[in-house]
Amino acid sequence: MKIMAKEADLKPDTKAVEDRGESLGLMEPLLLSEDCRARPALSDLALELAQKSAGFRRSLPDGMLASLATLVRAMNCYYSNLIEGHDTHPIDIERALKNDYSANPQKRDLQREAKAHIAVQEWIDTGGLKAVPTSAEAIQAIHRQFYEAMPEDLRWVEDPETHERVPIVPGELRHHDVRVGQHIGISPGAVPRFLDRFENVFSKLGKMETVVAGAAAHHRLAWIHPFIDGNGRVIRLMSHATLLNTLDTGAVWSIARGLARNVQEYKEHLANCDSTRRNDLDGRGTLSEEALVSFTRFFLRICIDQVTFMEGLFQPDRLRARIRLWAEEEVRLDLLPPKSELILDALLYRGELPRSELPELLGVGERQARRIIAALAEKDVIRSESSRAPIQLAFPAALAARWMPGLFPEKPTQ
Repeated sequence: MKIMAKEADLKPDTKAVEDRGESLGLMEPLLLSEDCRARPALSDLALELAQKSAGFRRSLPDGMLASLATLVRAMNCYYSNLIEGHDTHPIDIERALKNDYSANPQKRDLQREAKAHIAVQEWIDTGGLKAVPTSAEAIQAIHRQFYEAMPEDLRWVEDPETHERVPIVPGELRHHDVRVGQHIGISPGAVPRFLDRFENVFSKLGKMETVVAGAAAHHRLAWIHPFIDGNGRVIRLMSHATLLNTLDTGAVWSIARGLARNVQEYKEHLANCDSTRRNDLDGRGTLSEEALVSFTRFFLRICIDQVTFMEGLFQPDRLRARIRLWAEEEVRLDLLPPKSELILDALLYRGELPRSELPELLGVGERQARRIIAALAEKDVIRSESSRAPIQLAFPAALAARWMPGLFPEKPTQ
């Protein structure tokens, strides 16, 4: 991104920014036209996504939802940051969540950035975002939450040509002209007008129409480019929040992995959606409807692929076999007490276990049951809200390669 600003502007702004009066029609179409021939097929994809998402969530024990959502937040953070060119492995992200930071300043900054991203997504996943995700209020709130959690030295962006540093104010709309690739953004003063139009269209749709329009909202917010920095992450978090609310996903799957694994195609679609209408058959707006149809198809198929992938990973018999094999190896190596696998098996069936049932389940006394639980907790494979609360299965990033192969790349040897 190139910041197009005069040197005098490269300080915190103290006066109103210029609105050059661009027509709202420059952003049209926001929705696919009623007579768009692709609409029926796209509606079928949206329905398939809704059904698969609901089926996957129903297949999981209630006690497993929170643990899986925690893992997905680390996964989503990793892949969203990877799209931005920042490679912070989920193992390093988990370390940051425990305040275990790298001695390398650059890696430490990336860990702190990832920690901020996860904090925002957890805030979204647990109901902290009260406004409709496609509202201007919600979009600014997501940006504010992200940058308020960032350390001060990461709240600056540098113009790649002038090397001038511009402060990033959490939640504040941009006060500068920008250019992203071939796309020159609207004037900074016009951003609030375009966000109002964006909200009026995307925040009042029905459930299935919201799913179909997800790609359009994703691109059109990128087209507006409301902030001086952090737009990509905010847009993907907005899309995550929209799918969470609309499909009640339980936050147990995310589109970010699919976008990152198809990043070149993803960026090509975004660039194509910036293009103007090609001919009289390409919709009636300023921007290409054909490009928007193509991106919508891509977006929905990526979502379906990610639900299918997660569903396959958590297919009960296969997941149980992978976890049991790991536990048996740990026991043989004297890294876990005997019978540890019984607890993991039971958690896979039931989701959570009251502590009072553990001695009977294991056929041991209370002291030995506590010893087994402590050993599993040290491996980060179980979690509990308190020392007396039921235990639940956890999914540590360090074991993802064994338990959930393909979720993200194995951490390279350092």
